Amino acid sequence: MSLAAGARLGPYSIVSPLGSGGMGEVYRARDTRLNREVAIKVLPAELSADSERLKRFEKEARAVSSLNHPNIVTIHEIGEANGKSFLVMEKIEGQTLRELVLEGPLPARRLLPIACQIADGIARAHEAGIVHRDLKPENIMVTRDGLIKILDFGLAKLAPPEVAASSLTEAPTASVGTAEGVILGTVGYMSPEQASGKSVDYRSDQFSLGAILYEIATGNRAFRRETAVETLSAILRDEPEPVGSVNPRTPTPLRWIIERCLAKSPEERYVSTRDLARDLASVRDHLSEAALSGEATAAPARPRRSHLLRFLAAIAVLAGVAAAAFVLGERSGKAPLPSYRRLTFRRGHIFTARFAPDGQTIVLGAAWDGRPVASFSMRPGNPESLPLPVPSADVLSISRTGELAICLGRHFIGPWESVGTLARTSLSGGAAREVLEDVAAADWGPDGASLAVVRAPGSVFRLEYPVGRPLFQSSGWISHPRVSPQGDSVAFVDHPVRGDDTGDLELVDRSGQRKKLSGPWSSVQGLAWSADGREIWFTASSVGLLRALYAVTPGGRQRLIADFIGTLQDVARDGQVLATRDNVRARLFGSGPGEQKERDFSWLDNSIVQDLSADGTELLFFEGAEGSGGEGAVYLRKTDGSPAVRLGKGVARALSPDKKWALTSPMNFSELVLLPTGVGEARRLERGSVEVYQWAGFLPDGRRILFAGAEQGHRARLHVQDLAGGSAKPITPEGVGAGFVGHAISPDGRFVTGPAPEKGFALYPVEGGTPRPVSGLAEGEVPVQWSADGGSLYLWRPIEVPARVFRLDLASGRRELWKEFLPDDRAGVVDINFVVLTPDGRSHAYTSGQMLSDLYLIEGLR
Repeated sequence: MSLAAGARLGPYSIVSPLGSGGMGEVYRARDTRLNREVAIKVLPAELSADSERLKRFEKEARAVSSLNHPNIVTIHEIGEANGKSFLVMEKIEGQTLRELVLEGPLPARRLLPIACQIADGIARAHEAGIVHRDLKPENIMVTRDGLIKILDFGLAKLAPPEVAASSLTEAPTASVGTAEGVILGTVGYMSPEQASGKSVDYRSDQFSLGAILYEIATGNRAFRRETAVETLSAILRDEPEPVGSVNPRTPTPLRWIIERCLAKSPEERYVSTRDLARDLASVRDHLSEAALSGEATAAPARPRRSHLLRFLAAIAVLAGVAAAAFVLGERSGKAPLPSYRRLTFRRGHIFTARFAPDGQTIVLGAAWDGRPVASFSMRPGNPESLPLPVPSADVLSISRTGELAICLGRHFIGPWESVGTLARTSLSGGAAREVLEDVAAADWGPDGASLAVVRAPGSVFRLEYPVGRPLFQSSGWISHPRVSPQGDSVAFVDHPVRGDDTGDLELVDRSGQRKKLSGPWSSVQGLAWSADGREIWFTASSVGLLRALYAVTPGGRQRLIADFIGTLQDVARDGQVLATRDNVRARLFGSGPGEQKERDFSWLDNSIVQDLSADGTELLFFEGAEGSGGEGAVYLRKTDGSPAVRLGKGVARALSPDKKWALTSPMNFSELVLLPTGVGEARRLERGSVEVYQWAGFLPDGRRILFAGAEQGHRARLHVQDLAGGSAKPITPEGVGAGFVGHAISPDGRFVTGPAPEKGFALYPVEGGTPRPVSGLAEGEVPVQWSADGGSLYLWRPIEVPARVFRLDLASGRRELWKEFLPDDRAGVVDINFVVLTPDGRSHAYTSGQMLSDLYLIEGLR
């Protein structure tokens, strides 16, 4: 250590050394001004001499100091004295996690509070756009009263590149930057993308945290080998020994979390670190104190007492707009613990899964690895599935005689909503006979001959049982029809709002008498009759998208079966349950000016793009699901890949021409708010009598906005409003030109596109006048942007995959395919629902919905 006791660094007096490492020496010191003890990290001389690296370090340190989180060490000052650059931090009394874990694996009751605090601190940093890059036990302090403090944020980004290849597995691997091809982090805790020199994001920290949790749960390092090179190879290629094999006392839900964090692919980890923190908290809160203390104290040779089995435990794993693991709470009584067996291991979306009449064969409709939906059969215990001889078909239902009702050519017509052609075929093989078009769902009656179907002709959802006899028509959409074992009624879910899976569980008899059994639910998906036929089981949530398993009788008596997340698929006659664990998110892709390769601009779990600056350098989007806390969060992100900047709460609408303001609204669309993209204060626009806003955008002069909205007691129409003040001025009659999509403002600000009164779209003069129709649009297409010269419109059809953008010449009506958009990773891609592009066509962005599913067989639920 180069500084002796009594040495001074500005106002700080050195007391004693604390340690040293690749990023400098650490000392205990006293602040002579405030008479308090601090910790000082003196940075290496080569860093102090490099003005560019020092400037970058100071910027990173200031960002970390602004986090103000109890689990992140507080930075007091960045200073320079006697030719030395240093960082002043709070002094932590305690021990590092490395010192703690030397005593052996931690019991769950001690491990979980530590894990929750680490995840909470990391999640806060990630929400601010800061990635640690070097998480390891040495960088985590545990105070005497159990408080966690995370150290050295951002320092890995600045570490020197001279690391010997023969160094130990604990050695930091570092670089002066974050470009691809440069390795950052600490060998043994780095992610596969770090180990291979690729660029990293917040999910890399999740992997490092997974390695830490593995170590403190088992006492062993996940990837330790004899040399650094061998350790790197293990990180890239090998799986660590299962946590349960090393330490069987580790709670099963915690094992699942660790395994997910240690997934080789970043896409298979958490959509947001806040979800990870919530899952750890769920395990901590749902596991009974008896269970935790029992795990810590029971002798290895003694069997656990029966009271230790009186809980169900699993873990919530969501992304965004859906679920990805199971969280079970306590149960009373002495029922055995339910068992969970994962059946599928491929990447894609599972539409439906059903038990065959033998109770052992499982038939499912799935779209694997980006391919169209197809039908497969499988049996538990065999991970391989056999394709059924029916092309592009989803399985809807299996009759007691083994006849399949399938859906040919299933495709999405809106968020959550998909339809195809109903056909019948035998489970044993044979040609399919087409029966009915525009079918969303179907279920066989107990007679094995009649079908209940949900049809959507003209996008109006109707329940029929049998086919041709309407029982109910929804103002929104209908899902999951299941005929009662007696064949006298149909249970189903009515979703009153299109594109939203909120809804009510309902029961209708064959005469059309309908009864609401349960709801409203914030999210409800999945339904089946119980094995004894006395209850209807369904998965739903009262807040957000975290669904639990409930049962309700036809008389309306409801109970909670299990506090788990997923989607119920089917219940067998012996009580076995099929459920999917779904990871649902909206991903944002695009390219900067003139770039040929697309980037992934996704930020949290539901990145919905709304606008792109005219020069293609700035993206305006919002997060609207779990990652934003359900309130919506507006972000601005540069197309060079820089971290996103959070502007405020709500839903993004448009970016001003000078890029200084973002037009936004709250989640209920009740007002318009201007958020500054830089320095400034938010401004609420005068709303007058407007009750709800559907769409809004800036005119090219930047001083006025156009919006579609409805005034109190009136139908929606187009308005123009001056940002300097005053009420909005309608420019179209009531009910004309309004809507949520299809609006684009001409480069000269004279026209705006909008829905025509009858069909298609029209050009509406902003200053008033007679609109004229837009000719040449195909059915379902909407305008998205004008060309720079104002002579053409770019068009696309929402939801369609891939997104095909056409260019329409307004003078001649001639149209041509301009571009197709589709993510490289096509697994689970179900729709493309937002597209933006610049007038010159050199930049674009789009939001793609992705649903990845795993199928589980569950036994023991009652």
